[in-house]
Amino acid sequence: MQDLFSPPADEGQMPWERIAIGHQACVLRGFALRWESDLLGQVQELVQRAPFRHLRTPGGRQMQVAMTNCGDFGWYSDQRGYRYTATDPLSGQPWPPMPPAFAALAAQAAEAADLPPFAPNACLINRYTVGTRLTLHQDEGDARHPIVSVSLGLPAIFLWGGDQRADATQKLPLQHGDVVVWGGVDRMRYHGVMPVKEGASPVAHPLLDGQRINLTFRRAS
Repeated sequence: MQDLFSPPADEGQMPWERIAIGHQACVLRGFALRWESDLLGQVQELVQRAPFRHLRTPGGRQMQVAMTNCGDFGWYSDQRGYRYTATDPLSGQPWPPMPPAFAALAAQAAEAADLPPFAPNACLINRYTVGTRLTLHQDEGDARHPIVSVSLGLPAIFLWGGDQRADATQKLPLQHGDVVVWGGVDRMRYHGVMPVKEGASPVAHPLLDGQRINLTFRRAS
């Protein structure tokens, strides 16, 4: 089943498409393209204040994907476990504030997915290089609020699973500007990313040179 939405031409917005992947989950094809310039510029500024880094799991393994955060809280992992922190453990300073364009995109994506009003207070920023992947997992945070996940740069295959890790997964191709939203009954479904393949960036920008950037918006407490 698929719902098509094309914003009115007089709004100067780019057309996008909604594809249902669950009762309260969907892919919004091309939804983030209207924010492209703001997103890339803001990420570039954010990583100057809170650089990308490779975290370690509680078991000591280094994660393939590099990450950083912005907002009131940031997701972190080390020998103490997975958690949200109000400060960057590397600098001891608060995570950079979430830019208004980030919050606006997340709120409008949740609305487009027919989910309740969403005001994220945490944004995990992941950097994928060629060959890196993200294994199946569930997202932490307040499960009463949805997840909004924005793809920029190289394409990727998103693995969309069920409520149990062993459940079968769907392979969903994601392109630059696509947004995945899930909440409600689908909020705790397992998901991941297959190894990113080499390709040409759809946009000439230093952040996207042979890389994929993913923004994941959540409500943390």
